[in-house]
Amino acid sequence: MTETKQTWLDSLKVYKDIRMVRILLLGSISGFPWVLIASSLSLWLKEEGLSRSTIGWAGLIFGVYAFNYLWAPIIDRIQIPYLTKKLGHRRGWIVLMQIIILLSLLIWSVINPTQNLALLITVGLVIAIASATQDITVDALRIEQINANEGKSMAAGAAMAVVGWWTGYKLGGVIALFTAEFFQNMGIADYWQATFLILGVVIILMNIGLMFVHEPIETDRQAKQKETDKLIEGKLGSSNIITNFIAYITGTIGGPIISFFKKNGFAIAVGILGFVFLFKIGEAFLGRMSIVFYKEIGFSKGQIAIYSKGLGWITTVVFTLLGGVMAMRAGTIKTMFFAGGLMALTNLLFAFLAWTGKSELLFAIAVIADDITAAFATVAFVAFISLLVDRTYTATQYALLASIGTAGRTTLASSSGALVDWLNGDWGTFFVLTTIMVIPSLICLWFIRHKVKIGAN
Repeated sequence: MTETKQTWLDSLKVYKDIRMVRILLLGSISGFPWVLIASSLSLWLKEEGLSRSTIGWAGLIFGVYAFNYLWAPIIDRIQIPYLTKKLGHRRGWIVLMQIIILLSLLIWSVINPTQNLALLITVGLVIAIASATQDITVDALRIEQINANEGKSMAAGAAMAVVGWWTGYKLGGVIALFTAEFFQNMGIADYWQATFLILGVVIILMNIGLMFVHEPIETDRQAKQKETDKLIEGKLGSSNIITNFIAYITGTIGGPIISFFKKNGFAIAVGILGFVFLFKIGEAFLGRMSIVFYKEIGFSKGQIAIYSKGLGWITTVVFTLLGGVMAMRAGTIKTMFFAGGLMALTNLLFAFLAWTGKSELLFAIAVIADDITAAFATVAFVAFISLLVDRTYTATQYALLASIGTAGRTTLASSSGALVDWLNGDWGTFFVLTTIMVIPSLICLWFIRHKVKIGAN
């Protein structure tokens, strides 16, 4: 009873937990590589005189993030020689990926982009793969910081992870841009190459910080994985080197999926997957076309920067933390219904803006409302899938669920421009359709709301 009478201020105290600081650091470690392969790489190529087409094609390296679930079972299973023993399973993988990123920055620091473009992009791809692999194990370690029955702390942890990611990305970007400008003003010709050495120092500092993120060395994960192997081996009918190998491979790849369906039952598991796939599609359709809409309706780059980017950072951080508190107090399921309703209303605000014409006040309200919605939706979604995973296969199950959500947003939302063209540029109708897109996911959530097995409903 006391818990239900807690004030919002009392609920905010969960952020004082030292584990939240560790999760913030993990989020920053995850967000920082985007500074390297997004803003820094693009600006470097631009200032070296490469074409927009070349810079655009270079962005294909981001595709690896949509497929990292394919090698997530390896992260759950394979131990890194020496590093695993010294640092633990999760931290060993993170440090290995950080070393790869650091070595990649050292290579970039001696490359001339115009003479070695293929090598430069290849190194960028290596950074992207290392970063996507790191994300798998960062998410797993973040989830494992919180006990499986601590639903409120998991919600707070999800909020801190999102804030941490944006902090790593935004503040890392500030360091990169100011450092490059400083070296350029000093007259250093290869100022970007010198900047990558400084960013390498940031990587080293993050690794030092990682040593303060505790990882339980003793775990029954391996014992449970071996149980699954034995179960599969028994089905194969005999025990020899070949069947042992088949059981190992099948257990590594199929174990996480078997565990997920076994825990939830087939119907509920399908309902969960449907919800995860559909939840943020309406938001993705809107997000993909928003900048085009802002320009077409007549807003300047300055106005877009002030409202969409400047205020967006503050709004995202504040409301991500508040979204975490709401998920703690009301539960993740109710928070997602709230976030879904908010998404629908926000999209209608954009429709209203399209119908009434250019209005700076309405534009500011719509953009800030969109940031608030995204903050609530993201923290609720991350908390929800974090609570769903089996600790035996944390990395694989989280990566798979997150990838299904990403697949929904990236595959379907890629047709957003075609939809606007099909509507002959009728933006109002387009935004109404994005509102309707929210409904199927909420129907899925409604059917599974009482049956889904998570720490807090």
